[in-house]
Amino acid sequence: MSKNQLLKEYIILSKKSQYPWSRGLTKAIFLFCLIFIFGFWSLIFGFSLPVRAMKIDELKSQISRKNQEMAAIQKEIDEYKDKLGKTSKEAGNLKNQIKTLENTLYKIKGDIKFAQNRIEAANLSIEELSVNIGSTKVQINQNIGAVAETIRLINEADSNSLVEILLAYDSLSDFFDNLNAVQDFEKNIALSLQTLKSLKTTLENQKLEIEGEKNNLETKKEELLDKQEIQKNTQTQKSELFKQTKNKETLYKNLLEERLKKQEALEQEISAIEEEIRIAIDPESLPKSGAGVLLWPLEQPIVITQYFGNTAFATQNPQIYGGKGHNGIDFRASIGTAIKASEDGIVRDIGNTDIACDGVSYGEWALIDHSNNLSTLYSHLSLIKVKSGSNIKKGDIIGYSGNSGYTTGPHLHFAVFASKAVKVDSMRSKVCGTMMKLPLAPYNGYLNPLSYL
Repeated sequence: MSKNQLLKEYIILSKKSQYPWSRGLTKAIFLFCLIFIFGFWSLIFGFSLPVRAMKIDELKSQISRKNQEMAAIQKEIDEYKDKLGKTSKEAGNLKNQIKTLENTLYKIKGDIKFAQNRIEAANLSIEELSVNIGSTKVQINQNIGAVAETIRLINEADSNSLVEILLAYDSLSDFFDNLNAVQDFEKNIALSLQTLKSLKTTLENQKLEIEGEKNNLETKKEELLDKQEIQKNTQTQKSELFKQTKNKETLYKNLLEERLKKQEALEQEISAIEEEIRIAIDPESLPKSGAGVLLWPLEQPIVITQYFGNTAFATQNPQIYGGKGHNGIDFRASIGTAIKASEDGIVRDIGNTDIACDGVSYGEWALIDHSNNLSTLYSHLSLIKVKSGSNIKKGDIIGYSGNSGYTTGPHLHFAVFASKAVKVDSMRSKVCGTMMKLPLAPYNGYLNPLSYL
């Protein structure tokens, strides 16, 4: 028998009673007991608690297993990162390059697996939240119904006058004892209503949480698609390498020498153009140097493989940088590493020098202008995620690191300019005989990134 049927049954019996007070205050006490037993109990625990608890426990167990799987996958990814770090230090040869590409593919496969597990874990979390939301809704509906029905039945039955109620008691003491009980009943009704409000707040918070999980899920799905695209590009790169070298070391050496010559010739061309760019930069227009002006474009741990200016590599190979030193800093970053915007800004432009002249210059790049009069360049990417003219927030993923352009291994080349000094222009390269779009600036327009990171 339901709680409402019990209440109605009691009302019918009380109307048949010889005592008129049974339809008054004592009824309220009895009804209070009923609402406490049926209403408040269901408010806290719910009638379907065992079923819901089993479902939630099962979901928690599945989420725990997914987290364990992700920890194991992350361990594999880290192992391939270490292998890639070691191979990048070894002498450049075909065998090493093939090994690097194979390790990269294994790592990206791990990244894809990890992203898939994150998606599955997020779906399980959403399902768990949905169960909790459904449970909370049931509790709210049960208790609203219980409180409303109780109050309605009291109003319906309690039609005696004050004189009739007083005459029903043997003494005033009995009357006031019952009056105190009714006051307690009112307090408990108020408590039930307050609990209902608390449940409503819980429900609203769970709704916000599930919306947040859904947004995270969309981000994870997009990341998965990105990793799959990078995997495809890397596989193509590996196939192209085999095609060009026919798996012969001598052909690979010739390929490297040809790329180096093209890079040196192109740098001379770029250097001559940048020499013609004359601009005075007011130091006061730039932010004061100091840590934190710009965000590091990579997650920790950070490994810098080449610093700004006249580094040992730049000094030993002056032809590569037109004799002017390294115009940015290089970070170790295996293919597919997320690259983040260093500050809020607007994407001035994006490009890919490999389209015009393969294996030289910046490869895939993105240039972002910031409101503090600095501009940041991210190059040698494997995938660009932003468009020219789009607004960017600090920390947004703008692309993924790669091995495009002229590189001796996968890394991120990060440069900082005085915004006024840098321009994006197209130049006709004598090396490849094609038009190439890239950022250009006078040497005084390049700034040391470590002054602001």
